Amino acid sequence: MTPAPYLMECREVSRKLDLPAETLLLDRVSFGLQNAEVMAILGPSGAGKSTLLRLLNRLDEPSGGSILLNGEDYRSLSPRSLRRRVGMIMQPAYLFPGTVRENVCFGPRQHGLTMSQEEIEELLEQVGLAGYLNRDVGTLSGGEAQRVAITRALANNPEILLLDEPTSALDEAAKQGVEALLESLIGKRGLACVWVTHDRAQAARMANSLLLLEGGQVKDFGPAAEVLRGRAGEALNA
Repeated sequence: MTPAPYLMECREVSRKLDLPAETLLLDRVSFGLQNAEVMAILGPSGAGKSTLLRLLNRLDEPSGGSILLNGEDYRSLSPRSLRRRVGMIMQPAYLFPGTVRENVCFGPRQHGLTMSQEEIEELLEQVGLAGYLNRDVGTLSGGEAQRVAITRALANNPEILLLDEPTSALDEAAKQGVEALLESLIGKRGLACVWVTHDRAQAARMANSLLLLEGGQVKDFGPAAEVLRGRAGEALNA
């Protein structure tokens, strides 16, 4: 059997709302994501960046087109199975009340799996949170909370991480720390990432490829450096 050319692929994906009035949020978006690739999604506010990310995780459903995971239509998977393979990290770190341990264990527990204390501690060490196992999440700083959110996603051993502006609410020091952490994890685990950002410089630092959206349409897609030299600057200044 011929292997799928992409880990994840969007083919002519659209998203339309019918009420209160017909609104086309995404219009025939296509791209391919390779193993261990970091793809940034860049564009002005309202371009459809977060809408696309929600479709990739099936928080919303496409109105048209198809999304493939390893060559298989992702609608053949249950949403729970899909979200184990395609993790998502939001702009604010949405943590459940309780301890760091309880948050990290949540995903595997949904699949009937139990993480040992040693496994959790090893993950926390990887993200720079050694000794945080029994910390109440209400006591964490913004950067620490985002690291717990990343750890919770990693506990499912995902193939892809979806990142919805994960550093935009952080101060500069915490932002740099989270970027360095994600860069390290991507290298060690071979993760593929789709990274939504408003930050052109962050896209240049972190991404291999870049998808430029304007008004729900793809205006450019290719190697990040080439796209950033082209229309990306115009889109962000519009």
